[in-house]
Amino acid sequence: MNISIHASFLPHDDPEAALRFYRDLLGFEVRKDVGYQGMRWITVGPPGQPGTSVVLYPPAATPGITEDERRTIAEMMAKGTYASIMLATTDLDGIFARLQDKGAEIMQEPVEQDWGERDCAVRDPAGNMVRIQQLR
Repeated sequence: MNISIHASFLPHDDPEAALRFYRDLLGFEVRKDVGYQGMRWITVGPPGQPGTSVVLYPPAATPGITEDERRTIAEMMAKGTYASIMLATTDLDGIFARLQDKGAEIMQEPVEQDWGERDCAVRDPAGNMVRIQQLR
């Protein structure tokens, strides 16, 4: 079987702030920017990896959820407990320094974890946890 991850979804509550974070800070390419009824779905991805994307989506557009569920999602996003993503780089210290210099919300500086990985953690503007692991 040949299967791969094509796209992962992360919520956003401010498309311009999401673009500044993923495009301007992390250096992702914008592959699609689709608007519909005042909402935007923005597909970004790492340069040189056209088969892997992150779709930044407005959670309010999720079909079938109730108003109570929308409020819960908004509360969880504000607390940073709704969604997360794990990225990897060969230059963890360089990426971390760039994020820190540009004012990203730092959750954890680069550290050797007990399980043998070195990583850091930041939050994107929507509160999503973004962990970045050192490739060795």
